[in-house]
Amino acid sequence: MPELPEVETVRDGLDRLVTGAVVRDVEVFRDYSVRRHDGGPAGFVDQLRGRRLAGAARRGKYLWLPLTDVAPTGQTVPAAALLAHLGMSGQLLVRDPAVAGEWEHPHLRARIHLDGAPSGARYLDFVDQRTFGHLSVTDLAPTPDGAPGGRGSPLPAVPEPVAHIGRDLLDPALDRPALVERVRRRRTGIKRALLDQAVVSGVGNIYADEALWRARVHYARATDRMTRPVVGRVLDAATEVMTEALGQGGTSFDDLYVDVNGESGYFSRSLAVYGRLGEPCRRCATPVRRDEFMNRSSFTCPVCQPRPRNGRW
Repeated sequence: MPELPEVETVRDGLDRLVTGAVVRDVEVFRDYSVRRHDGGPAGFVDQLRGRRLAGAARRGKYLWLPLTDVAPTGQTVPAAALLAHLGMSGQLLVRDPAVAGEWEHPHLRARIHLDGAPSGARYLDFVDQRTFGHLSVTDLAPTPDGAPGGRGSPLPAVPEPVAHIGRDLLDPALDRPALVERVRRRRTGIKRALLDQAVVSGVGNIYADEALWRARVHYARATDRMTRPVVGRVLDAATEVMTEALGQGGTSFDDLYVDVNGESGYFSRSLAVYGRLGEPCRRCATPVRRDEFMNRSSFTCPVCQPRPRNGRW
């Protein structure tokens, strides 16, 4: 599933390529892709047609395009947004057929026809092979702390379905000391806390494993027995690894994650433990271990990240 660096790469591309464009028309090719939208496909089309895309914002793995009215007397401060969750394989692709040629993806689920995009794009396509992703038009709700809703947005508002999602580690408005205490109050393992999007958003399985390896902390370490400096070290490592991944366009193992231009990220070449079962640890050369974890996998170095006894080190 795309994590924060991958979604931020898509958000940045949308911000540059479609901000200011007006939605001329919308086609929904698979109703399930707008299943979270009240009013179904017809309502989705009606609420998008004729609206202006006023930017691109993100919190964790959610991204949204604030919507304004086009008419001079219309609404200029967004009160609604086009919300996207990419799920396992969702892609938002910006296309100009006049340049790229006509193109029809076998997993095209929705197409937004654009006028006036700064890039000259004519289509914003939602492609989703596994159909876990979804689009919806939703109202914006004020943020409880009065700070901007997320990366790329100056507005103190988030889409209503995102209101329960915690701020992420690259959010300038994140209260880091408060996050440390929130993690320490949890009675769980540190990896479970990192994956809890209500605690801190945007971290998924890949970057949790990479961060814990960098911090030399085992995924089962009990959060309520961790000191503030150790929790801070884990959060710093997660911030560091996601920043590096963002600089390389995210992590692509196959063609299910690409940016808005259809290009893959290449941070997978820099992974230290994730997906490297049996390969030497990049720090001590011990073979990397794989454990089953929450119906997924956890990859660790048995030497650099020894399993804690009763949650203690």
